[in-house]
Amino acid sequence: MGSSEDDAIAKAVLETFDSLPAKFKPVKPCGDFFQWTSLSGIVVVKGIKCIPINQVAQADGATLHDWHAEIVALRTFNHYLLCECLELATSPDKISPIIRIRGLDELSEDRGLQPFSIHDDLELHMYSSEAPCGDASMELVIEAQVDPKPWSLCDDIERTPGMLRGRAGFAELGIVRRKPGRDLTTLSKSCSDKLALKQCTSLLSSCTSLFVNPKNAYLTSLVIPQAQYSAQGCDRSFGSSGRMKPAAGCQWPGGYAYRPLDVRTTDLEFAHSRRSKPTPSTELRTSNISAVFNPHVQEALILGRLQGRQKLDPKGASAICSKRMWKTVLQVFVAMGMPRLLQTVSEPTTAKKLKESELFAGRQRVKDDVRAEALKGWVRNDGDDFVIEPD
Repeated sequence: MGSSEDDAIAKAVLETFDSLPAKFKPVKPCGDFFQWTSLSGIVVVKGIKCIPINQVAQADGATLHDWHAEIVALRTFNHYLLCECLELATSPDKISPIIRIRGLDELSEDRGLQPFSIHDDLELHMYSSEAPCGDASMELVIEAQVDPKPWSLCDDIERTPGMLRGRAGFAELGIVRRKPGRDLTTLSKSCSDKLALKQCTSLLSSCTSLFVNPKNAYLTSLVIPQAQYSAQGCDRSFGSSGRMKPAAGCQWPGGYAYRPLDVRTTDLEFAHSRRSKPTPSTELRTSNISAVFNPHVQEALILGRLQGRQKLDPKGASAICSKRMWKTVLQVFVAMGMPRLLQTVSEPTTAKKLKESELFAGRQRVKDDVRAEALKGWVRNDGDDFVIEPD
């Protein structure tokens, strides 16, 4: 049974979704089918697929590689932080509800040089209507099988070196998995793996880590429905006694540390979850709509691009796609007059080169350490490189 606090976190996300226009939601039940989707949101307290690897290079930073609900929520949260950074940089008198300007006495190589921090008295929580795909939900996958014998593996399709596809070989536990792609394979990691890594890198993306200190940017809890909770799976996937044991107690320069994720439950259910279908015989169909909502943006996405736009239409790029996020980064650079950062992007460069620059050395060290010791077998999903140039 969920606590009142956990139910309140879930309710905040559910009620926000309910308030959105119809275009953000699955179609209403019709005939003999029920369209379902998953929902995730970040709650500050005081979508369902991924892009195949052979299409990543075509994205040009303007299409989301991974639009599972948890990842869309993380991107939307980082977009919110970037917009707040820009507003603080351009309007000195503004008071942000989530970030503040750090004092000079807080800035150091060891504590981080970012100009902003999330307020010290805030906690970040995530609600998700489904268990994260990957290792945290493997017990649920096993329980759902009529025949508990693991499916046989086809090595050329199901396994990338050290990394299994989706739910394949579900008897193998505690490992890094790819998203459960359908027709074509994908190198996008499961939500369990991405959230496990976020326990060390914080919720900040590469973009926001340039401006916001990670110390206060870690999830306090993940709230999921009771029906989606496996204590064994969550402890193994995220806990200090499971696969993250090598990271337990680790701290890195710049405010980074391993912060164990507390997985909690709620009795509240999402009206559009697959468990909400009206009858057992009703056919389930997956909705392809992703809803993006924060105080700065409201968007409905189809397959990672704005609803109603063609696949390669430049106007179809979401506000939370990499290309537009990096455009906002450049705006913050200019507004803050940060010479070290401006020098890096004074000439057109690519996203890959920028991420490999000294600006991200501290964050990259955290990722490398965790992938080498705890999340072994992590294969990078490269290919979507694009030019970042100042206006």
